[in-house]
Amino acid sequence: MILAVTEQTVGRSVGTEMLIMLFLFLGMWFILIAPQRKKQKKHEAMVNALKPGDKILTTAGIFGEIKAIQADRFEIKVDGHTNTTIEIHRSFISTKL
Repeated sequence: MILAVTEQTVGRSVGTEMLIMLFLFLGMWFILIAPQRKKQKKHEAMVNALKPGDKILTTAGIFGEIKAIQADRFEIKVDGHTNTTIEIHRSFISTKL
């Protein structure tokens, strides 16, 4: 009799623990992961919409103007007087100005 009650109680607590873990995972998803994915998709759309002549700010704090676009990088002009250009990877574009 005591053994049967113990097995039922253990089975019930394991199911409850699994349910709690599921709710914790879903909570973390909605609090942390979903907003980050939304932000990432918005950033990708902004980078894909850039064209030559757009003014940008990089994650390093460099202001520049896009001169050329390649598959994985941008060539940006960083100095108007000497026409200094640098190449940066697409992921280092912070914002469009």
